[in-house]
Amino acid sequence: MAARMKERFLNEITPALMQKFSYKSVMQVPKIEKVVINMGVGDAVQNSKVLDAAVEELQKIAGQKPVITRAKKSIAGFRLRENAPIGAKVTLRGDRMYYFLDKLFNVSLPRVRDFRGVSTKAFDGRGNYTLGLKEQLIFPEIEYDKVDKVRGMDIVIVTTAQSDEEARELLTQMGMPFAK
Repeated sequence: MAARMKERFLNEITPALMQKFSYKSVMQVPKIEKVVINMGVGDAVQNSKVLDAAVEELQKIAGQKPVITRAKKSIAGFRLRENAPIGAKVTLRGDRMYYFLDKLFNVSLPRVRDFRGVSTKAFDGRGNYTLGLKEQLIFPEIEYDKVDKVRGMDIVIVTTAQSDEEARELLTQMGMPFAK
């Protein structure tokens, strides 16, 4: 599946982008550099078992072992100490990244209730796209019966595009279901 998406990028998408933005070299064509999946687990401060469940789910979704993220500074209002574990993240590159994006665009996002497409306003000005999901249940690897709590996650797609317009066209060509 990942090889098919990568091959499509090289054979179909690259020439289309070169023509649309009139690039002179293939190296100017924007590419997807990496995908970062971040799951913040605020309950991990009181109960460390919650973080273990989140790490396990994130590993099933991404197909790669997540890194535990820690608090940078203490915040008394949140009962948070510096260096306390508060989440997990995974950075995907290469074939795993293409496999995940293919699964996200074609399987997971259409499973979201009342799905009309993802927002076109979530670009950061430098060609990167951030997508927030409210629940992990949309991924086929997660079994509904074994989920203790519904957790959301952030998915950041980092591209080499210079502008949001280039990145939007790249993601559209790759099959991202943007809202009309």
